[in-house]
Amino acid sequence: MSSTSPLRNRLPYVAPRIAQAALQRARLTVVPRRRTQAPRVPFVTFVSIILLGGVVGLLMFNTSMQQASFRETALQNQATDLGAQQEALEMDLQVLNDPAHVAAAAEKLGMVMPSGGAGVLHLGSGKISGDPQPATGADRLPLEPPGPRRPAELDPPPVKERVKAATDGVPATVQ
Repeated sequence: MSSTSPLRNRLPYVAPRIAQAALQRARLTVVPRRRTQAPRVPFVTFVSIILLGGVVGLLMFNTSMQQASFRETALQNQATDLGAQQEALEMDLQVLNDPAHVAAAAEKLGMVMPSGGAGVLHLGSGKISGDPQPATGADRLPLEPPGPRRPAELDPPPVKERVKAATDGVPATVQ
């Protein structure tokens, strides 16, 4: 016990100093205020650039869609015009393929209708079979085909026969 007593004797002198130092360290002091907000200028610039980019992108997208719409309308008009032109050409082709038109064009060129006799040339032997006759200029192609003939059943009987049947042998005057 005697060994601890010298420490106890010294404790009142040492303890207050340690306590004083701890107290000095533990005391609250006013700390200068730190800046907790982020700087506003870079954030506002970043948001403005994003908004501006979005507006410009939207404007470019809208413009390209309008151009595509104009191009589509032009192509539809062109397709309609080409369809009408195709119909007109098909109608012209039908007129040109008409047998009456072909016959008129052949007659203008001096072609004549073939005669009644036709011959066949055999290529292997070189012989002609049949009785070929040359075409003459007198045989012309009929440009206007004759109309249909009226059946005899539709022709009324002559007037004289009708009068005899109506008068039973008594002569009648017809004006």
